[in-house]
Amino acid sequence: MARVVTFTADLLFGSRVQGSLAAAGEDVELVSDRESLRAAVEEAGGGAPEVLVVDLTDAALQGAEQVRALRDAGALSRTRTLGFYSHVEADVRERAQRAGFDLIVPRSRMAREGAALVARLASGGPAVEPHKG
Repeated sequence: MARVVTFTADLLFGSRVQGSLAAAGEDVELVSDRESLRAAVEEAGGGAPEVLVVDLTDAALQGAEQVRALRDAGALSRTRTLGFYSHVEADVRERAQRAGFDLIVPRSRMAREGAALVARLASGGPAVEPHKG
């Protein structure tokens, strides 16, 4: 069981992600603002989360920027990051890549495969699938 923090202000989708991750046996905390994110990631008692899932679709959250700031502060040294975005916003994906996310997927894929993606990251598996061909 991995400790997972999910950062989203979309409580409907966030609850869906939280439910699928919890059903897969993950210990999930849902946070919806920057202060709660920082507290959840830096929480001394619970330890650093193994995986941080970030909603990149909400510009007000500034998910990529928050991850970059946490990474620069050393708060994510033991945490893998998974961001999800709207597939029509290529610039959002590019910002997340520059911020150093381990894995960035379209929101639809997060909805379908979120538990498997989190499990792979939490187990230390590769962020990028091997190329088949």
